[in-house]
Amino acid sequence: MKNIFFALISVFSIVSVADAQKKTSGAIQFENIVDPAAMAAASGIQIPDQMKARMPSTSKSNFELLFTATNASYMPVEETEDSNGAGGGGGGMGRMMRGFGGAGGNREYYYVIADKSITEVFDLNDTTYYMPSKLTLSTSGPISTMRIGGNQNDTTKAKPVAPTIEVVKTDSTKQILGFTCHQVIVKSTRPIKILDMDKNVVEETKIWYTKDLGFDFSPNPNMWTEGAVLAIEGRGNSSIAKSIEYRNVSAKDVTAPKKAKLITQADYKIKMDNMMKRFRGNRPGGAGGQVRAIQIN
Repeated sequence: MKNIFFALISVFSIVSVADAQKKTSGAIQFENIVDPAAMAAASGIQIPDQMKARMPSTSKSNFELLFTATNASYMPVEETEDSNGAGGGGGGMGRMMRGFGGAGGNREYYYVIADKSITEVFDLNDTTYYMPSKLTLSTSGPISTMRIGGNQNDTTKAKPVAPTIEVVKTDSTKQILGFTCHQVIVKSTRPIKILDMDKNVVEETKIWYTKDLGFDFSPNPNMWTEGAVLAIEGRGNSSIAKSIEYRNVSAKDVTAPKKAKLITQADYKIKMDNMMKRFRGNRPGGAGGQVRAIQIN
């Protein structure tokens, strides 16, 4: 009888160890929803019905977080007929390849869990870049503030003022994927000028995080306070975890590609500013014309 008892204890111990090892790696599927009209409204802009009708409709996209005990990666995915597609693991999803180019191309984020460092990989002008950063709470605000104006190159106008950020921890909790998530509200107050009228715009973004996963993460690296963020809820823009699967994850799937060119955040901003200037210079009427457009600062 004693031998049977000890044998059962050994089996349970092996199962427990295997289960613990299994839960140190896996995949979490996220859904992102964007409503451009609602985002503009959150920024305090009254959009004419005619312009609203021409704006893109609400869109949904899927992202996948792969994680191990030491690293993680986060990138767009698409539905595939082959459930054994790269990174899919039976969910009918496959990781999208980069190569759409331009500022709006798909981006990949690679995390080193120990120091919360991130390598952002993207294509720009036919070159693959990597840009180092860290999980943080951006001081530029939860949602990009939009501005309506004429000549955006007018240096006599005041530059956009950085918003005042307030982080409010609440007692609210909710279950996401079986994890207890705690709520943090990020309030951004920004003075802006719309059609020569001064106005304070207050935006609120709800962050839901858990510490039960044992690592730090956010689907938006600039919207993070602590823990693993499983949902971000803003007006017109949200990301939420939809499913989790514990399974083995290859080290190469959570390691940044080596064939990429380093770019700093300062150099990236210069490139984007130059691209925006060229775009404004080539549009009808030129940079100083009378065409009025919505600009994201």
